[in-house]
Amino acid sequence: MRFKWLAAALFAATMISGCGYNNIQVQDEGTKSAWSEVLNQYQRRADLIPNLVKTVQGYAEQEKSVLVGVTEARAKATSIKVDANDEDSLKNFPLAQAQVSGSLSRLLAVAENYPQLKSDQNFRDLQAQLEGTENRIAVARNRYIQAVQQFNITVRSFPSNLTAMMFGYKPKPNFTVEDEAAIAKPPTVDFGAAKPAAAGSTG
Repeated sequence: MRFKWLAAALFAATMISGCGYNNIQVQDEGTKSAWSEVLNQYQRRADLIPNLVKTVQGYAEQEKSVLVGVTEARAKATSIKVDANDEDSLKNFPLAQAQVSGSLSRLLAVAENYPQLKSDQNFRDLQAQLEGTENRIAVARNRYIQAVQQFNITVRSFPSNLTAMMFGYKPKPNFTVEDEAAIAKPPTVDFGAAKPAAAGSTG
């Protein structure tokens, strides 16, 4: 009797495995891991903003509207409770992050008018960290998009779709094309060397 139960269990395990159950598990965990990395990188950027604002404020306190704008955008983005499995929630998250990117672009553009700020070592260090973080955000976001696409293919394809239905797995929402376009362009953070003044015409 015990042998029959063992054989039945092995048969059921083989059938489940053959119908894509294991793949669904692996890919589901992959999407969770990829999403965690997206959140980590956006949080890393958020953590850089207060010091960046403080540094800019030391040289350009009169740029109050820009400083307030990036601070408010950061506060809004970090206050969002995002559920990667909820389509509406997932739409709101990248839109809020796009506002952060836009406000950072305006803040960094302001620095062009303040040579002393541009040469400040702390500012340049923050600038380099922000640039690296923006690159990591792009990589993490793309990996998440690919992980969700692979998971969705699996849960929609036969026969693994039957297994997905049996265990309650559904296609996951992803960053939409519109959202992706809105956040695809990171703020420019490389000011480079100051341009020399143009020489006057010789006539």
